[in-house]
Amino acid sequence: MMLNVAETCGATRALGPGLRAAVWVQGCPFRCRGCLAPDWIPDRPARHVDIADLAGELLADPDVEGFTFSGGEPMAQPGALAALIRAARRRRPLSLVCFTGHRIEELRGRPGPEELLREVDVLIDGRYVDARNDDRGLRGSANQRIHHLTGRLRDFPFDDGPRTAEIRLRGDEALMVGVPPKAVAAAWHALGEELS
Repeated sequence: MMLNVAETCGATRALGPGLRAAVWVQGCPFRCRGCLAPDWIPDRPARHVDIADLAGELLADPDVEGFTFSGGEPMAQPGALAALIRAARRRRPLSLVCFTGHRIEELRGRPGPEELLREVDVLIDGRYVDARNDDRGLRGSANQRIHHLTGRLRDFPFDDGPRTAEIRLRGDEALMVGVPPKAVAAAWHALGEELS
């Protein structure tokens, strides 16, 4: 099974508790104003990667204890993402945090999304609303909700903890990882506009 991936990060502390590997999928139907990753919105081929190969890549760091899925829109590729976390969990126990622009009520009862929801420990749902960015927690804006679908990760302050962002340099490209404070996001957007 293949996954259309916009980007990955093998080890971060900016997207949930502990050391996590992150996957951002390509393609999103929402086009939220102020999106931090506008290049990942178009539903186009990006990096097509085999699930087993990607699991191995994301588990290269032996200290990784969880995955975070974002995008793009993870619920556009739920079956492949569910297969990815299952493949990785055969190698070690991992928690899973997943962001989606859909409300959980829209996802329940739909076969693909339900398959992924069965694997998720914490779901952060709802579209990003730039005007409601309150600079708090791991959610992007105050309308987004935190759903603890299992008992794991209950002690992490998803909704009101401090925001962090990491800048990863890869050759002549930079990747921002995390849900950045508003000032960092504004500087990131300004830099992008200056360079384009």
